Amino acid sequence: MRRGQITDALRRYGTDSTRLAHAFAAAHELRPADLFALVAVLTAERAGDPLTPGGLQRHLRLSSAGTSYLIDRLEAAGHVRRSREDSADNRKVRLRYTEGGMRTALSFFGPLADSTTAVLDGFDDAEIDVVARFTAAIADAMNAHVENL
Repeated sequence: MRRGQITDALRRYGTDSTRLAHAFAAAHELRPADLFALVAVLTAERAGDPLTPGGLQRHLRLSSAGTSYLIDRLEAAGHVRRSREDSADNRKVRLRYTEGGMRTALSFFGPLADSTTAVLDGFDDAEIDVVARFTAAIADAMNAHVENL
């Protein structure tokens, strides 16, 4: 019974997450793929390993031309910037969020972050450890499934 409740909750979360992505994209005149790119850029940057255009291309499974067009759109809209940070190889480009892009994301997703924090505040440290382990494992399982499609 509890496993079914968890599966149902994850399904609802996934569906609502997709709806949220479409709402953000529509509100900012972006395509859904643009949002997936923005999330990938932000996630990589926060992990300390900013994406290259090639890394984004592999993540989104787009052509090289499609990836360039997407990056051009996001850059023109002020969400990301291309950065040449490697002093040993000036050709190497990294994708970075702009301050304006971050403000846009925070204004839309900030209330959700606040709600998420409020939910997490209802759990003690031991429970948070279990939730963290579970969500990381479930995210990895989903990623493996998507990669195998």
